[in-house]
Amino acid sequence: MPARTKAPATTHLRDSHQQESGELFPPMTQSAQSQKQTGAQKQTGPQKPARQKSAKQPSPIRKTKRSTADRRSARRKHTGSWRHRLGQLRAGAVICLLLSLAGCETMGPSAPPSEAALPPPGNLILQPASFDAMPGWGTDRLSEVMPALLRSCSAIAKLPPDRPLGPDGLAGTPADWRTPCLIARNLPATDDKAIANYFQNIFQPYLAVDSNGRPGLFTSYFEPELLGSRKKTAVFNVPLYRAPTTPVTYSRAEIDAGALEGRNLELLWVADPVDAFFLQVQGSGRIRLTDGTIQRVGYAGNNGQKFGPIGRMMIDAGLVDRKNASMQAMRDWLKAHPQEAVGWMQKNPRYIFFREIKGDGPIGAQSQPLTPGRSLAVDTSFLALGLPLWLDTTWPVDHGGQRKGDPFRRLMVSQDIGSAIKGPVRGDIFWGSGEEALRFAGNMKNTGSYYVLLPMDVAARRQPVLSEVTP
Repeated sequence: MPARTKAPATTHLRDSHQQESGELFPPMTQSAQSQKQTGAQKQTGPQKPARQKSAKQPSPIRKTKRSTADRRSARRKHTGSWRHRLGQLRAGAVICLLLSLAGCETMGPSAPPSEAALPPPGNLILQPASFDAMPGWGTDRLSEVMPALLRSCSAIAKLPPDRPLGPDGLAGTPADWRTPCLIARNLPATDDKAIANYFQNIFQPYLAVDSNGRPGLFTSYFEPELLGSRKKTAVFNVPLYRAPTTPVTYSRAEIDAGALEGRNLELLWVADPVDAFFLQVQGSGRIRLTDGTIQRVGYAGNNGQKFGPIGRMMIDAGLVDRKNASMQAMRDWLKAHPQEAVGWMQKNPRYIFFREIKGDGPIGAQSQPLTPGRSLAVDTSFLALGLPLWLDTTWPVDHGGQRKGDPFRRLMVSQDIGSAIKGPVRGDIFWGSGEEALRFAGNMKNTGSYYVLLPMDVAARRQPVLSEVTP
């Protein structure tokens, strides 16, 4: 739901990417949430059988949440056959629950529609596309995504070869990924042209569409960095707790009042309660200790309480301007009003516990380190982890030669999850650590779309059910 240090507005490492980030303004992702997962994300579901294909026109494929009996009944009624072929697609729109504003190129740089004005998330429809139809394909530095893809290949290789990947085996099985991953490992690391040819020859793109017409939404999370100490001092007196051996249901207010004191659960100490709060929202982060070393911490559990989106509450109360709402704006208000801040933070009763993380990080839902700017948290009710996804949205801020509202188009890999990342076209971008990452993540809440890339062998077996296809 992640490590994700959302610009205080998003959080993917969120609660192991907890994703409370998205909720802060709505929930975040899960790098942090994923940190709580100790193995590659389990992906289950029946796999669609292979069939002969003869029809010339491909039909959209909708991923529905129906019973196996319903699917079998629908398949019995299916009398036609079809053939996958490359089609043309345009990027749609995406929206996140955070409070950053921006629009997509086709819609103009405008804020996403309010949640109340949107239909609920529907089912996933995959429409066959071509690489030429993907906006911006050919402009990305594809070599930058390969470390993320190879890490996902390593995670997939550890799974049973016949295990379905994603709901209903959307992405096939680990056996289907052996050849694509083997070829990927032998590509020249910096040859973008060769890497582009690899994707074009090995994968079939599909535009992901929400069956209810809900626009896509993309937010971002980051890995926070705080100053801290292994011992309590006059400066560092705010605890980061380990998870109790016995689950607890104390609220944030009760824990703040000392409910866990005297149990030797203090992992580290930090200086600022607001920073500690946002670290929990992100689900993971980096602590720069007094001796100059860096200690990563990740999600280890929570108190079982429901997440409270205080960002939304603060906007409704007029404390944060709705038009300019961001993670930074919310954090700045809380730090400027320390007495009131305690009560506002306690309106989110959910409390996150941490553990030390060794090695690279943060760790996503595939138990692999996330790659800044290339790892995406998704809803695994619709997608598999480890999939290449071509993202089409807009920049939330000025960055280098890019300006806010410019097209943000690049290849990502689905490697994390988050409690706030819900829907068939919903993503949370991991942007790294530090202030610049916070600035990006805290302002990212843009509409957009993505294309799902499936191995050719998997695409060749996909068969739509007529009752699931929109006329």
